[in-house]
Amino acid sequence: MLPEIQATIRPPVVKNMEKALWFQFTVGSLPLYAVTFMGYWAYGSSTSSYLLNSVHGPAWIKVVANLSAFLQTVIALHIFASPMYEYLDTRFGSGHGGPFAIHNVVFRVGVRGGYLAVNTLVAAMLPFLGDFMSLTGALSTFPLTFVLANHMYLMVKGPKLSAFQKGWHWLNVVGFSLLSVTAAAAALRLIILDSSTYHLFADM
Repeated sequence: MLPEIQATIRPPVVKNMEKALWFQFTVGSLPLYAVTFMGYWAYGSSTSSYLLNSVHGPAWIKVVANLSAFLQTVIALHIFASPMYEYLDTRFGSGHGGPFAIHNVVFRVGVRGGYLAVNTLVAAMLPFLGDFMSLTGALSTFPLTFVLANHMYLMVKGPKLSAFQKGWHWLNVVGFSLLSVTAAAAALRLIILDSSTYHLFADM
């Protein structure tokens, strides 16, 4: 994410952004796949949806790992909650005074803090939140990141692309669409199975 942000600061923005995206989807994906495959190799399919629950070792390592996960979650939540913040500020904010006026600061802290508190409460209540995360990921991450991007590229650059390039992008569209449907079905199955033994705050 940091290379992408930096890429938008200095010109030429498009070229820099392209380099950042290439970096993200090559070098940046290696740790992701490393954790995925090594975690499955070490713990199998019985691992917790939150991998650190299945990890054994020195306590300080787990503390550092959990702290890192917490900080990453806070940052990610603020990024993904930005549209909601903007809506709440526009819809319910006073619109008077500067952004650092006392009443505006109090409003933002109260509303945004309340929004985060509700999200945290819901996450703590659901012992199988990972299943819902899998479902939302299947319905949003795959379609928006891979399917839509490839389809938009085909619509814009279609006439200029070679047959191989078109085939590659259509393969991505179809493949990730099928993967999205499969992942959504698997997540729904897990939600149904886990809900049979559901009770509030089971993980606490």
